Amino acid sequence: MDDLLKEFNDLFDQGVDGLLDIVRVIEGRGEPESFSADIKRATRTDGDDRPENASTVDSPARVDRAATAETDVMNAPPDVPVSLKGVGGLSDVLRELRELVELPLKRPDLLTMLGLEPTSGVLLVGPPGTGKTLTARALAQDLAVNYIAIVGPEVMGKYYGEAEGRLRSLFQKAARSAPCIVFIDEIDSLAPDRSQVEGEVEKRVVAQLLSLMDGFAKTKGVIVLAATNRPDHLDPALRRPGRFDREVHFRVPDRAGRLEILKILTKTMPLSGVDLGAIADRSVGMVGADLKALCQKAAYTALRRFVPSPNAPIPATMTVNQTDFLHATKQIRPAVLRSVEIETPNVAWDAIGGLDSLKQTLQEAVEGALLYPELYHHTKAKAPRGILLWGPPGTGKTLLAKAVASQARANFIAVNGPELLSKWVGASEQAVRELFAKARQAAPCVVFIDELDTLAPARGGHGDTGVSDRVVGQLLTELDGLHECPNVLLVGATNRPEALDPALLRSGRLDLQLKVDLPDEASRLAILHVHNHDRPLAAVDLAPWATQTEGWNGADLTLLSNQAALEAIRRYRREGLSNPGAIQITADDFTTAYQRLLEQRP
Repeated sequence: MDDLLKEFNDLFDQGVDGLLDIVRVIEGRGEPESFSADIKRATRTDGDDRPENASTVDSPARVDRAATAETDVMNAPPDVPVSLKGVGGLSDVLRELRELVELPLKRPDLLTMLGLEPTSGVLLVGPPGTGKTLTARALAQDLAVNYIAIVGPEVMGKYYGEAEGRLRSLFQKAARSAPCIVFIDEIDSLAPDRSQVEGEVEKRVVAQLLSLMDGFAKTKGVIVLAATNRPDHLDPALRRPGRFDREVHFRVPDRAGRLEILKILTKTMPLSGVDLGAIADRSVGMVGADLKALCQKAAYTALRRFVPSPNAPIPATMTVNQTDFLHATKQIRPAVLRSVEIETPNVAWDAIGGLDSLKQTLQEAVEGALLYPELYHHTKAKAPRGILLWGPPGTGKTLLAKAVASQARANFIAVNGPELLSKWVGASEQAVRELFAKARQAAPCVVFIDELDTLAPARGGHGDTGVSDRVVGQLLTELDGLHECPNVLLVGATNRPEALDPALLRSGRLDLQLKVDLPDEASRLAILHVHNHDRPLAAVDLAPWATQTEGWNGADLTLLSNQAALEAIRRYRREGLSNPGAIQITADDFTTAYQRLLEQRP
């Protein structure tokens, strides 16, 4: 009882926040034992304008939110799985993490016998929503060890030495709680690169964290996991051996991973005729958090269907069907792709007129590699990592790239070469790095760079300022790195292949080079059929127009078909017809359209 009174007196001295905490304890919403954990009274420092009775932390409640040790694994939020078996789509990551964490925590003596230094820190790297925090908590539960969570921004304080004191207190608590996992979320905000920050507070916090990590190397039964989606923003000293010397990468799940996650998320949902495999196909680029939002959106869609208004009667049973999920897939966009223009194209090979030999080559060399990588792995065959489509403008290079992405069920990122160039030093190289980083996150993904010759011209040219040399060097580095990410394909397009840097064209980079030439008569007829098969034609023979349009490209023929439709609309309005279903495109409309376009051609 005396200890409890002393606890209340300490809280009372802390002001309004302390009084609120006393009320919470009396009402049964708080535990007084949690208040005294590592909270010490401050002594005034020079220049400190706080009242003498202020403490080093704003309030005990804030410390609880920021980083209180959770010694009872059952206190985890409801959506945290009981064990790692409830984490989907991360089988390789979980296996690697368990190997890195389990022995140092449970049997450090085995490592000592072999003369091995236990891993003291593991960096979890990956885009938001891929399950880094979830995995850390599930790992602690599965190993039945204590767990201390630290959120980087919440550790920072406004008073001198406050953040460093919190870090020391938390690491001391971890040492006392061994075996224990310390998890630092958003570590890039807590320990940024000191060469890129101006504030002294950030530099002191980084130095304190480095010191604590060095001290923890000798502490048995404690391991630090840290999560970030911006590893390049971390202070380099943190990533040297003895600190965060091991990195585990969380990637966007593939189809099998998405299907596994969907099965876990829908385990308790009343499904009716839902094909989760089809939903996995339609959710390319989604991470675990996106798939959870997708399932929730589908459930709410079903709820509105069964209960259209608040006053409607509640049915005895409600189910979520395939239509609800398909509606949800149109509403939820992958989080990792929201900062870049991306699409999942729907272009069939049949929608491209002509180019039969090119389409067959692309199907065999590219589509198969993206859809069936295990076949290439088993036979040791190397699929092309890059393709160069070259030829005159308007011949269908972009459409071919979209068809590759569509038929391989991959995402599609399209940029023009000049869009990546900047007048600021280093900005162009950064744009190239970010483009490929997004592609790796969105894998399987096809990256299409139009006007590639403007981005990667031959190096050493007259009047070159060095910018293009650095951009070409960065592009070559990214292309070489694609061998580690087989689900990303670069497709470049140019009408000046001779202007490209020769290093791009060697084997292992843009090793598949295809000329997309002007269509011949048969191809022109095929293109006209593709663009007019669903138009209301009045028995128009398209063969003569394929003959008359020699030298026209696919874009010109598309324009001819559209112009003929516009001529039919003008004629319809001139004649004052009132039934839209009666409109037909005649041979005269094609003749007028042909004459108009012929006058516009140079």
